[in-house]
Amino acid sequence: MLFHLPLLLLASLVSAATYSNPIKDPNGSDPHIVYTGGYYYLTTTTWTDVQLTRATTIEGLKNGERKVVWQDSTPSRCCNVWAPELHYLDGIWYLYYTAGNNQDLNGQRQHVLRGGSSPWDSYSYNGQVDNDWSIDGTILRFPQGNYFVWSCFMNGSPQSLCIAQMNSPNSLGPRHLLSQPTESWERVQNPVNEGPAPMYHGGKTFLAYSASDCWTASYQIGLLTYTSGDPLQASSWRKTGPHFSSSNGNYGTAHNQFFQSPDGTEIWNVYHATRIANGNCGGERYTMVDKVNWNSDGSPNFGQAQRLGTIQQGPSGE
Repeated sequence: MLFHLPLLLLASLVSAATYSNPIKDPNGSDPHIVYTGGYYYLTTTTWTDVQLTRATTIEGLKNGERKVVWQDSTPSRCCNVWAPELHYLDGIWYLYYTAGNNQDLNGQRQHVLRGGSSPWDSYSYNGQVDNDWSIDGTILRFPQGNYFVWSCFMNGSPQSLCIAQMNSPNSLGPRHLLSQPTESWERVQNPVNEGPAPMYHGGKTFLAYSASDCWTASYQIGLLTYTSGDPLQASSWRKTGPHFSSSNGNYGTAHNQFFQSPDGTEIWNVYHATRIANGNCGGERYTMVDKVNWNSDGSPNFGQAQRLGTIQQGPSGE
């Protein structure tokens, strides 16, 4: 048996799933992935509708089964469809997304679709989530309830992060300012906090977010770590960063979310980047995924984006 063990190990390595970035290119911006029921489900900004792609492996998402799950002709929410995200609430999948009118970006609001017991089920319009300018909404979970976090303007602030407790999938309590772009790395070209992304590990709650203007290569990921107290209060969070920046020919590596590996043992980072050295906010952005590692103090280590085409080990359990 001693002679066979290395061969078995080699065979397991050879048969393990691998992938290479990018996963979606073009129109791979603002990506979100969930894994459930044997499938990865990927959503990205497509500007005109909400689409889902599913596959059983990360590599398979490049040519996975794809369908449009929502398109709207209502003038106030017909257009500029951004940043869709899948969230599971009380046995139902909901799709949160940003949309507005076809004239400008002043009408951008958060909306939600109600689905079924699987992300692949049909969806119906469930309502508008917030009445003021709002983009990039996500759900932050605490034992005492769910919170909605999004990018906002409030009380004369620059583009910041807002938070509110959720009364229902499309109803919020009072809004609070959670994070404002006060650090120099959050203010390159324009002061921006957007794209919040919750992550839970080792008993800690983290909220990653995107900082600075997406039209720059300094569009990058910062991190809020929950310390104690009321999650609605900015004082309950500690800000650090930047944690993930342009590297190896990938620029503007941000607007991320997190998903678990099929066996539930790993957390993975899905984000977008562009080949354009000055940054980009359009369809030229592509989707990338990388494993999150962990520092000795329990904080996440995002590493660096590798060059496109690099063969990497896929999530555990594929």
